[in-house]
Amino acid sequence: MSVALGLVLAAGVLLVASPWLWPRDPERRPAERSRAMGAIADLLARAGVTGVAPATFVALDILVGLVGAALTLILVPVVALAPVAGVVAAALPVVALRARAAARRRALRAVWPDVVDHLLSGIRSGLGLPQAIVGLAESAPSGVQEPFRQFRRDYVRTARFEESLDTLKANLADPVADRIIETLRMAREVGGTELPTVLRSLSQYLRADAAVRGEVDARQSWVRAAARLGVVAPWVVLVLLGTRPEAAAAYNSVGGAVLVVAGLAVTLLAYRIMIALGRLPEEGRWFR
Repeated sequence: MSVALGLVLAAGVLLVASPWLWPRDPERRPAERSRAMGAIADLLARAGVTGVAPATFVALDILVGLVGAALTLILVPVVALAPVAGVVAAALPVVALRARAAARRRALRAVWPDVVDHLLSGIRSGLGLPQAIVGLAESAPSGVQEPFRQFRRDYVRTARFEESLDTLKANLADPVADRIIETLRMAREVGGTELPTVLRSLSQYLRADAAVRGEVDARQSWVRAAARLGVVAPWVVLVLLGTRPEAAAAYNSVGGAVLVVAGLAVTLLAYRIMIALGRLPEEGRWFR
């Protein structure tokens, strides 16, 4: 019986994933896969996770989902809960990665004004733009030193400023870093003497923006906490009820399965609405 249920679950997972795995138009498949893998690679970069390929992350994500579904089916004899647990388990790595990326963005937001100030000091002291960026490998805050050290290694080895700047942009993977880098790129291409003024204004703006975002984010934190509690609590109760034979028999009926699926849909919709209400608009990446 367990083997049959496992096969049915695996077939359901394949059917859900089939539009992405085997699209009707064969010519669209490479492009769609490329976009999906590009999005995952960007998420890994924004989270600061290096050494993990997007395909490896997807494979691990699917494995976590299947293990979560199997464990739920073993522990709680409610068939309808198994695919729900599989979806939730598969979503956990993505949620954790997004949380890590958000935490990294908040940490970087606090150091960018100092980075701009160090860069401005180097330019005022008479250094050329590449040398001023190279100097950030030692003078920048510790959280961003490694990407600038990589820039130093690339620039010393190749002397190609544009390519080294592109690598720095990819390693930092941050909207504020994109703005700074594109400002420096434009200054390099156009020339002129306005770069110190632009950097000074940018530093003041970044400090003010970080202060406002920190205050608003602290006030909105209760919304996110309430959303998470509202999502988890009903399913904890359902799992506890599912351990009772009479409740398991009720949820294993057609009506019980429909109730579980409808509950999952309502939960996800309510969670998305609550998170959207408590989320501040984030700046997008520049010229990727």
